[in-house]
Amino acid sequence: MDAAQDPGYLRTTQTAVREFRSRFREFLTLHAPTNESGIGRGVIPAVIRREGVTPEQVTEIAEQVAEAAGRARRAAELTKVMYTVEGQTRPIDPIAAWSTIAQPKPVLEPENVLIACGQIIGSLDEMIEAAKIEQPRPAGPAEMHPTVWGAARPLWDDGHYREAVAAAAEALADKVKTLVKRRDIAETSVWQHAFSNAPAKPGEMRLRWPGEPDDRDVKSMNDGLRLFAPGAQMTIRNGAAHSTERMSEQDALERLGALSLLARWVDTCERVEGPQ
Repeated sequence: MDAAQDPGYLRTTQTAVREFRSRFREFLTLHAPTNESGIGRGVIPAVIRREGVTPEQVTEIAEQVAEAAGRARRAAELTKVMYTVEGQTRPIDPIAAWSTIAQPKPVLEPENVLIACGQIIGSLDEMIEAAKIEQPRPAGPAEMHPTVWGAARPLWDDGHYREAVAAAAEALADKVKTLVKRRDIAETSVWQHAFSNAPAKPGEMRLRWPGEPDDRDVKSMNDGLRLFAPGAQMTIRNGAAHSTERMSEQDALERLGALSLLARWVDTCERVEGPQ
């Protein structure tokens, strides 16, 4: 994902800019501005060390400002908040160029850096909100097949994920029992019966993928469903129903996803009735 479209990354960057601004202000408290008289402006440093402040104190704070600037280094580029300075061939990143205020022929003044930080922070606010809107909505359990989610939801909402999976699998198997008119056999057997390769006998019902039976893709789907459907029953439903261990939300979500896919395939299948 593009960093400019990731709300989490933008928030982290915004926090880094705020931290940089805070450290930069600390740096300024150790200095006095030189531009009040207007003499030498643009030639001498914009700030000089105050009387009573040692070089070691300045260095200590400068290191902290530099570290904070490093963490915020992409902020100006992301927001396109740059300064055009006469004599410079490229736009100036106000965060990267912060230290020039204490150098001869400073590229920026302290207020340039502070104003840019405010604009960057505001721009990031707007970018965060835009990124939230533009982010693709993650598919959640509510988007799953209604038979699956309808059975799972009451238990899911209470945090009973394993039980929710078992309920969803049982609801799907019950639906298939109704479709093939076989309520006299167990769940695994009903899946085997529904997708059996044997032709339906009088009074029996089969589920078949739509299309010509001899078509390669149709045959592949029917063969796959014959194995997948009872396999899902034995692994997903039985595993959830017979276990006493707690199931994590992620594990349960993956199992519901498999059941939802199976349910949609069942909906796609045609019912084929045996001869009367």
